Amino acid sequence: MSSPRIVSVFGATGTQGSSVIDALLKDGTFVPRAITRNPDSEAAQKLKARGVEVVKGDPLDKASLLRALPGSEAVFAMTVPMHTPNLTDGPNEVTQGKNMVDAAKEVGVKFFLFTGAPSLVKLSGGKYSSCLQYESKAIIEDHLRASGLAWVSLHLGAFLENYWKYGVLKKTATGFDVAVVNFGREDRQAFSWIQREVPAATLVLLKNYTDASKNVLGKIYPIVNANISYAELAAKTGKVLGVEVTFTTAPPMGIPAMDEMYAAHAEYSGLYTATPVPNPDLVALGVEFGTIEEFLEAEVKPRFGQ
Repeated sequence: MSSPRIVSVFGATGTQGSSVIDALLKDGTFVPRAITRNPDSEAAQKLKARGVEVVKGDPLDKASLLRALPGSEAVFAMTVPMHTPNLTDGPNEVTQGKNMVDAAKEVGVKFFLFTGAPSLVKLSGGKYSSCLQYESKAIIEDHLRASGLAWVSLHLGAFLENYWKYGVLKKTATGFDVAVVNFGREDRQAFSWIQREVPAATLVLLKNYTDASKNVLGKIYPIVNANISYAELAAKTGKVLGVEVTFTTAPPMGIPAMDEMYAAHAEYSGLYTATPVPNPDLVALGVEFGTIEEFLEAEVKPRFGQ
C-alpha cells in the first residue's frame, strides 16, 4: 500500500487554507494536514470531526514546524501580516515565512506553494513604501526562490469574499453601497474569488508539479477573475440583487499600510495587468475560472438577497 501524499496546510481555519482543505478532501488524491497554532479551537475541532489530521505548529516557532511537517510531500503556505513598525523589528511576517520555508526544506518537503505578493516599493519606484504586508511577502518569496525547494507562488487580487468578511458591501436605505479607499469610479481592480480559485489552482499545481513537460515550477501565478472598476462591480451586484448598489470613494483610513495599498492598486489597475484574465497558464492546466456574475449568484445573492 502506497504512503499517503500529505499536503500540510497553513491557515487551515481561514479563508484560503480551509478552502484548500475542502478541495483536497473532495478530490482525494492528497491527504490534508491542518497546521494551526491552536488545535483546540472550535474551527480546528470541526476539521478533526471531518477526519482531518490537525497538528500544532506556530510559524513564529521553527522548532514546532520541524515537529509538524515531517511526512509532508507538499506545503500550502500563507503568512499573516503583523503590522510591525518596520521589517527589522521581529518576530514579524518575514519570520513566519522564512521559518516555513526553512523547516519544509529541512524535513524533505518536495513542493512548496506560497500565496505571495509583489513589492510595491519596486513596482512604484519607491512611491509606496509603507505596505509592509507586501514587502514582507516579497522578501519571503525571494527566500523561497533561493531555498532550492520546488516552488510556485500565487498572487491574489482583492478578495471578493470581503463583501461580507470585512463589510465592504454595506446596507443603505435604498439598497447597498460599496465604499473603497482611494479608488475613483474609473479605477480598475483585480478581483479574486478566493474560495473557488485558490483551491482549484492549488490542486492542479499539486497534480502537475512533478511533470517537467508542464513547466509549472518556479513561477508566479496571478489569480484574477476580473479586472474591472468597483463601480462596475457595484452595478453588476445591483443587477443580481435587484436593488440599487452604489459606489463611493471612502475617506482614507489613516493607516499608511492600508491607504497606500489601495492607492497602489488604484494607480496600477490591480497590479497584475501583465497577465491576461483569466490566467492562460492556469487555464491550460485545467482551472476553470468563475465569472463575477457566477460569484454574485452563488455567494452574494444568498447572503444579501431580499
